[in-house]
Amino acid sequence: MFNSQKHAFWEALLITILIFGIGVFFGVILENWRSSKISDLYDKSEIELLDMRIQDEIYSKGKFNCDIAAEENLNLADKIYGEAKLLERYEGARRITDSLIIQHKKYDLLREMLFLNSMHIKEQCKLPYYAVVYFYIPAYEELSLDETSKQQVFSKLLEELKQKRGKDVLLIPIAVNQDISSIQVITNLYNISREDLPVILINEKTKITEVRNIEQIEQYLK
Repeated sequence: MFNSQKHAFWEALLITILIFGIGVFFGVILENWRSSKISDLYDKSEIELLDMRIQDEIYSKGKFNCDIAAEENLNLADKIYGEAKLLERYEGARRITDSLIIQHKKYDLLREMLFLNSMHIKEQCKLPYYAVVYFYIPAYEELSLDETSKQQVFSKLLEELKQKRGKDVLLIPIAVNQDISSIQVITNLYNISREDLPVILINEKTKITEVRNIEQIEQYLK
């Protein structure tokens, strides 16, 4: 009987070790896959940053086709928004590292340049969409429970708004990073302080600091 119990113990131990080993193996594969995807996003953001700088130069000179410029700006906004959301999912699945924070800041700069491009286009053209900029506190900074809850509500409502209104809305979320001076310049321009966040800015005119449903946002999209 003792030998039987001993034999069962070793069998259970070997099975446990095997299952643990398989779990570690697939965990390593998954982490390597995530790292590869993040590396791809690094490369994309570098190219897109350069592309946005060149576009900004073009728009600042005021020589462009309004329809094409507006369409390109909207398409880029949607593309960068999707990539940034993907990065956020990867951030949620692993420890926030310095490299992830740097990548997050690159996307904030990209979206800031999109906003500036939209302003340049607006100077020359009648925009076919509403520019909705969402200023928020990045997840890698310390947030209170109230700030976290409020930002989750804002983010969800804006995502629903984008899905509902589609190309009527140019949605540009920008994390207010304290160490990116150009973003600080923009928030100062619109009198947005850390205490105000999160803030929704519509067409550079309307600031929203409290919202409970989509209808409260849509009343400004008329």
